[in-house]
Amino acid sequence: MTTQPNAYEETEDVDLDLIQDDALDDEDTSSSGYDYEQSTEGLDLEERQALRRVVGMSTELTDISEVEYRKLLLERVLLVGVWTEGSAEDAENSLTELKLLAETAGSEVLDGVIQRRKKPDPATFIGSGKVQDLRQLVAALGADTVIADGELAPAQLRNLEDRLKVKVVDRTALILDIFAQHAKSKEGKAQVELAQLQYMKQRLRGWGGNLSRQAGGRVGAAGGGIGGRGPGETKIETDRRRINTKISKLRRELKDMKSTRSTMRQERRRHAVPSVAIAGYTNAGKSSLLNAITGAGVLVENALFATLDPTTRRTTTSDGRVYTFTDTVGFVRHLPHDIVEAFRSTLEEVADADLLLHVVDGSHPDPLAQIHAVREVLGEINATDVPEIIVINKGDLADPIALAPVLHREPRALVVSARTGEGIDKLKELVEASLPQPDIAVEALLPYDRGDLVSRIHSEGAVDQLEHTAEGTRLTARVHPALAGELTPYQVATTS
Repeated sequence: MTTQPNAYEETEDVDLDLIQDDALDDEDTSSSGYDYEQSTEGLDLEERQALRRVVGMSTELTDISEVEYRKLLLERVLLVGVWTEGSAEDAENSLTELKLLAETAGSEVLDGVIQRRKKPDPATFIGSGKVQDLRQLVAALGADTVIADGELAPAQLRNLEDRLKVKVVDRTALILDIFAQHAKSKEGKAQVELAQLQYMKQRLRGWGGNLSRQAGGRVGAAGGGIGGRGPGETKIETDRRRINTKISKLRRELKDMKSTRSTMRQERRRHAVPSVAIAGYTNAGKSSLLNAITGAGVLVENALFATLDPTTRRTTTSDGRVYTFTDTVGFVRHLPHDIVEAFRSTLEEVADADLLLHVVDGSHPDPLAQIHAVREVLGEINATDVPEIIVINKGDLADPIALAPVLHREPRALVVSARTGEGIDKLKELVEASLPQPDIAVEALLPYDRGDLVSRIHSEGAVDQLEHTAEGTRLTARVHPALAGELTPYQVATTS
């Protein structure tokens, strides 16, 4: 369902343009030794510490039928972030991305606020004074969920829910929810479930007496009686034990699936088929780029994490060499560590590739931040040594001024548009030139009944010269060692 984000209209009941600082609860950032003047530029202390409304957070709906439908089905959420470093624009971009994630998960975003702090409050994320302000805003807007732009510790999550009286979700849980909705394959579903269980295990909490410890000792008045005595086991401990059992089972299943994927990679290596991995920020157009280059027909949708399952397609160079393209899961700022661990076997496709196409959304206001976020994840999977080409997609929508810093900093950067086809041919040429070349030169005379070897030389090697003679096919080519061994009986001469 398409939504049209409009500027936020002021709420009469609550004015958050300037909320007074709670001196007892919120720390005085002016004495922290942190230089805020560079990024706040003239904001006085009171305004820096206040909850600041971010313009454009509200998901406005115009069609009345759509409004009624959304009211029945969608959660009404309020976004809250903590600005600890960087500029105000960086903080607002992060909250804007959180808004897109919330809408992808199926929520109606009511508003978004940011608080300036040196670091998140260890008890309540935003400080107990601001929690009261946030509670008033939740009541005024009628929100039923608060989403925090960060990963909340179990204590922070519990304290916020107890004080706000609504459900509280952090960025990690939101991303996991989106992954759960979009996973299609058996491996993808298992990976997402593993990440969710690892996240939930540390955040189990009891609700009333049903999770309390079984009664022990003399419990006649309590109704425990025979069979109810002893130390017992809390419901939380039982749930945690079941989660650990399920995690172990999922890891065994994923290990078997990893073996299958490894076998496929080894088969490609045995035939010396070069591989190109497509990685990048979510919704940067990786699947569109794969379709434009190979005609793969992969699902393309203007949504975050629309495709999670990796797709590998075979294509050929202009001289007939076969190589593969693999589309991988998209990345995002602060991608949950549990997701990276669960999808490690899938992401190994990137680490084992011969070439990486790092796709960047050219229409994004801060493409350098996208590149930094992706490279952080690539570092976690030991893929930083793979040769890289920066592909700036959506060139038809890009602002040349915003792209200038990227083109200046990245020598191997290319602007393309998968939608219009602009730059795709140039990208293919650059990819072909960057693929590893066979390193053994051979000159062979193959009889006409060995057309299979001629075909393999074309698909696996690079043919320099070819001539059809009375004795057979005479050719000069460069091939990989395994194929060179099979050509030994037919070699005429070998050059280095």
